[in-house]
Amino acid sequence: MSDAVATAALERALALSRELADAADSGDAALTQRLDAERHTLLKAAKAEGVEFGTADRALIREIAVLNSRALGALQHRQRAVARNLDMLSVGRRAVRAYAAMHSRR
Repeated sequence: MSDAVATAALERALALSRELADAADSGDAALTQRLDAERHTLLKAAKAEGVEFGTADRALIREIAVLNSRALGALQHRQRAVARNLDMLSVGRRAVRAYAAMHSRR
């Protein structure tokens, strides 16, 4: 793989990383998985031939890493929010069962 091809793969991976971060912010898990798989393939292809990355390429990789961290943070935040909602749902169900049990004893 030539330097130009590796750079093109990194640039496309960066574009996908931007889309992935936006998808993660909006909570679209299916799209984030698809974009991540495509991005992973591009990053592996860029690395496969052992091309020496220049300063510009390393800057692309750093930006990809920053966007990846942002996407992970957004997805983890949504995961915690869903977990809290499930906990509250569980508390509510237990309260309804307790109320029903007490009401039926009267």
